[in-house]
Amino acid sequence: MHNRFIDAGINLTSSQFDKDRGEMLVRANDASIDNMLLIGCCLQSSHESLSLAKQHDFVSTAGIHPHDAKDAPTDFVAQIRALAEHREVVAIGECGLDFNRDFSPRESQNAVLEQHLLLAQQLDMPVYLHERDAFDNMRAQLERTSVKGVLHCFTGEQDALEFYLDFGLMIGITGWLCDERRGEQLQKLLPLIPDDRLLLETDAPYLLPRSLKPKPKSRRNEPAFLQEIAKVAAELRGQTIEHISEITRNNFQRLFLSDRDK
Repeated sequence: MHNRFIDAGINLTSSQFDKDRGEMLVRANDASIDNMLLIGCCLQSSHESLSLAKQHDFVSTAGIHPHDAKDAPTDFVAQIRALAEHREVVAIGECGLDFNRDFSPRESQNAVLEQHLLLAQQLDMPVYLHERDAFDNMRAQLERTSVKGVLHCFTGEQDALEFYLDFGLMIGITGWLCDERRGEQLQKLLPLIPDDRLLLETDAPYLLPRSLKPKPKSRRNEPAFLQEIAKVAAELRGQTIEHISEITRNNFQRLFLSDRDK
């Protein structure tokens, strides 16, 4: 019997899945992935993620990614608030700061993130956070608020990890961990994440685990490959894959699902 896993972050609305989304979900089920958090990264993908979550009995997020901050309409908070009334929507985001690519001006990114954090605080919902090369700004924003949530796809330095943990966030780990070229630092930091703070996510179709053997013909990632991330995480943490399965499921349920039916 496979260990059961939850993919704590997948871009299921991506056009890369348009031709075989159904078959890909069957493969995920065969690989013992029994729930997924579908990422909304603009208003349209938030609506589409909600629709897919309803269709497949998954959960989703609603928010605007920092790349799209410059295009956020003036009423975006009201639109996200309306999406968040659906029980499938369990987090506000993906939101945050990306000073690595700067697809939106930093001023817009900061302003849009602040609105997401305020909304999450008002609704008492978790935030689904993105941060690339913007730790100082993210820390300043978080220190002005009190939110729960996850730092999705963490790839930062040790001081950032320690702050996010002290703040109370969970840490989302992706196939970046399985990358022998750029994952070395994350591999060293992984054992510092307490058992009750670890989440596993594919961020599919991105970040295909490079340690997969045999290597898939396509570079597209998918939820079935979460098992590989779990295997590598277990090795690096000196834990069994059964233990990784148990703690990451418990963490996901505690953060995202515990308030749904109140």
